[in-house]
Amino acid sequence: MLAGWLVIVAVSAYASAGLNDLLSNRFDIPGTESTQVLELLENDFGQRGDSSFVLVAATENGKDPTPAQIKATEAAAGRAAEVLGSARAAALQTSGSLTYVGIGTTLEPAAAQLKVPEMRAAIGAIPGVTTYLTGQTAINRDLQPVIADDLQRGLMITIPIAIIVLLFIFGTLISTLVPFVFVLATIPTTLGVVWIAAHRMDMAIYVTNLVELIGIGIAIDYSLLVVYRFREEMLTIQRQKLAESGAAGDARRVPLDRTEIRAALDPTMRFAGHAVVFSGLTVAVGLAGLIMLPLPFIRSLGIGGVVIPLVSIVAAVTLLPALLSILGPWLARVRVVPTRVLDSRMDNETGFWVRLSNSIMARPWPYLIAGSAVLVALALPTFWIALTPGTNAGLPPSVESVQGLQQLERTVGAGTLAPSTIIVNSGRPGGIWDTDVQAAMNRLQNELRKDEAMSTEPSAVSSAADLLVEGDTPEARKRATAAGLVNKNQQYAVIFAASKEAYGSESAQALAKRMRSTYVPEADFPQGTTVLVGGGPAAGVDFIDQIYGVFPWLVAVVLLISYILLVRAFRSLLLPLKAVFLNVLSVSAAYGILVLVFQFGWGEWAGLQTTDQIEAWIPIFLFAMLFGLSMDYEVFLVTRMRELYDDGASNGEAVGRGLQLTGRLVSAAAIILVAAFAGFLLGSLVAFQQFGLGLAAGILIDATLIRMLLVPAFMRIAGDYNWVLPAWVAKILRVEPSPLRRSA
Repeated sequence: MLAGWLVIVAVSAYASAGLNDLLSNRFDIPGTESTQVLELLENDFGQRGDSSFVLVAATENGKDPTPAQIKATEAAAGRAAEVLGSARAAALQTSGSLTYVGIGTTLEPAAAQLKVPEMRAAIGAIPGVTTYLTGQTAINRDLQPVIADDLQRGLMITIPIAIIVLLFIFGTLISTLVPFVFVLATIPTTLGVVWIAAHRMDMAIYVTNLVELIGIGIAIDYSLLVVYRFREEMLTIQRQKLAESGAAGDARRVPLDRTEIRAALDPTMRFAGHAVVFSGLTVAVGLAGLIMLPLPFIRSLGIGGVVIPLVSIVAAVTLLPALLSILGPWLARVRVVPTRVLDSRMDNETGFWVRLSNSIMARPWPYLIAGSAVLVALALPTFWIALTPGTNAGLPPSVESVQGLQQLERTVGAGTLAPSTIIVNSGRPGGIWDTDVQAAMNRLQNELRKDEAMSTEPSAVSSAADLLVEGDTPEARKRATAAGLVNKNQQYAVIFAASKEAYGSESAQALAKRMRSTYVPEADFPQGTTVLVGGGPAAGVDFIDQIYGVFPWLVAVVLLISYILLVRAFRSLLLPLKAVFLNVLSVSAAYGILVLVFQFGWGEWAGLQTTDQIEAWIPIFLFAMLFGLSMDYEVFLVTRMRELYDDGASNGEAVGRGLQLTGRLVSAAAIILVAAFAGFLLGSLVAFQQFGLGLAAGILIDATLIRMLLVPAFMRIAGDYNWVLPAWVAKILRVEPSPLRRSA
């Protein structure tokens, strides 16, 4: 078995070494109006709205640029466009000390990003002027190393904390190494599967980070549970042998033969292995929900997310037993925690977990009411959550593209970087110059200029009509076509409209909606003419509408499948319902904490930046990851209680003793994950700070408030009804029925 895993890992590691070359940051929103605009821009205007750049030139003395500086900036933009190949520099704009010019291209964002260093070299230096190559494409390229550093920081924090916690829990160095062997086997294998998938479909550039993040958490959870249970079973056998021999000493040093090791491994895999399988399936179900979303980028992350728990399940039931059967008693060697401390953990009469479980069993209602009140209070701010498809707030000012963005924001407004793009299709070649079409375009532009959300710059709204002010002449039409405002066969025209605020702001989003619902219909375009609204703000609207149109169905499907899996795992109808309900509350509380910390500004004391909105992808990813990872703890806890109950313990005894035996493991696993996710709070990007806080808060709430307090309190109150599974349901699920029994 070990040899087989060595071969799999070696082949996977070799194949996945070239994985990064196959990954993409292409972000499509299929079937939307904004995507149609992108396709028209690419096919008929020779540019892509999502691959554009802006060259910003600021005079060093703060005065208006000289004619020579303007000419040099225009030439620099031309050189940058030549680097891109099929690209076009738009008309140059000036505002105070700032000169800026857009550069469009037909290259996809991933390909355009690769050209950024060469473009900057081609721009060169302009005397008396500081140049910045910015735009969303340049920003994304400059942020890639920043994002990689932030993610790496999370991993670097995780590893030492994981070592310390595992050493404390296991007490020996050999046992502590097992989870890391598990990591070294599962993550490369998963990346090998992703490498295969990347040859069949576009896979997101962040899939490797997702696999590493989830893979480490799952590896530690599963190996912690299995190894700890295996050592418990071995110690039971060792104590029996020591008692039979009549000798005194440390039972952990009593040798075991292979038959006895197998005897310890059998209940370990029957109970802990069973828990791991169902836990992994619930994690996979949560992440599989991402595949339901109609966005290829997020779907690919969902595929990567599903593979890691499935690979971990296979490793847990094959690799771990093989390792444990070989290591056996060696797991107790190289001790770093005193024997008396390890013995105290096996004491059924004293210790924190014993006192806590006894207190909950004696007074379950106060714990249930107080814990529920705290959970609901944390979840309530979720009603005030405001979403953005993306934000430029909190970007690190050390990179050139962000500095250029800040120059634009201060001078002409953030909306200039990703304006609304309106495509007018006259319905026939040459039709864009029809009088009634031009009149409707003018009406539309006039209404847009009146909107308070529009930038006040003179060039905020621009179209071919601006070049016809002095007359509709053949030369004016040629200039409009050359400027990329009309396509070659003169069937299409484009109108650019820049808002005051960035594309992801609430005002820019509302403006895009008004364009579609009010301004375009009221412009009264002639019959046969179609008008599409795209660009940054409209794409943001489409993104949120697409993912949140499906999100309720995603939640429903994940909850239903998880409930069915847990019914089979717990052999109960009530406990899975309780687990699903509390998990939803836990995720809602994580959302509420995000609102409190970032939107309400409660995190300012810790240096966290206050923002008006939460990035729209974060709640969805939090649900997918938290639902699965936190359900791990539910499965670990309740399966041990079920085992004790089936062995004849009363409900109260099973719940109390189960909490004593698994509380320490759940807490240890949670500490490691919380540390990993909290590492993102030290990062440079607000989005990753939001993501990290949401994950850390969700795991912490789940492992403490829910699993330590609410779950045992509820189960104590519910009594033997916890364990009821009617015969007809058991028959469908092919498990043993569990009729109601009255504990003495």
